[in-house]
Amino acid sequence: MRHSWWEFMFYLAVFVFVLFMTWNDYSLILTLGVVLVASLIMFMLRFYYPLSLETRIDRVESFLRKQQKTPGVYIYYVFANRLDDEAELTMEQIRGKYTQKVTQATYSAAYGFYRKDMVAVHEAVQNMRLSDYRTYYETILLLEDGQSDEARERLQSIKKQWMRSTLLAGIELKAENRDTAIQHAHEALNFSRGVNRYVLYKEYERVLPEAVEHIS
Repeated sequence: MRHSWWEFMFYLAVFVFVLFMTWNDYSLILTLGVVLVASLIMFMLRFYYPLSLETRIDRVESFLRKQQKTPGVYIYYVFANRLDDEAELTMEQIRGKYTQKVTQATYSAAYGFYRKDMVAVHEAVQNMRLSDYRTYYETILLLEDGQSDEARERLQSIKKQWMRSTLLAGIELKAENRDTAIQHAHEALNFSRGVNRYVLYKEYERVLPEAVEHIS
């Protein structure tokens, strides 16, 4: 309700401002420019900010719950909350919407990891471009294969700090170094934003609850 109110006031203010510009014979280009900028601001507030920049878990969750018609975004909510019944359906929607193998690969790797199907992860990695995400899943494969030293070396090439810290937390947790794992989990959460932070939070809530005790 709160969001609906401020959105209404925002659009009302834009409408009044456009009327003012029209009545005072401002140029059409300038008027259209105002509308374009206002639309961009609203997009940033309603979609981009919660997707990529928000740090409050409850706000990201509220955003994700409303994204059923956007499967490429809603899948984060499905995976984070272990909604097995919805996972395959949402993945089918993603496969239907994104037909290129390169685009599907990241989703397929995430789904394979979600199901603990390392064969599927390995197949998906072959179709991924060179990127932090490919290296991330290659490191996971090394870790799952028991090659922790190789995994530590491989993850050093990842530029995104939250990814490196996430992997290090997993390595330490697997080695039963819980305190060190918690430290890396804190780093991962501190460096992540938006849906990535939300997914990490929900995972640590299950496997490393000490890492999220003071996070909301």
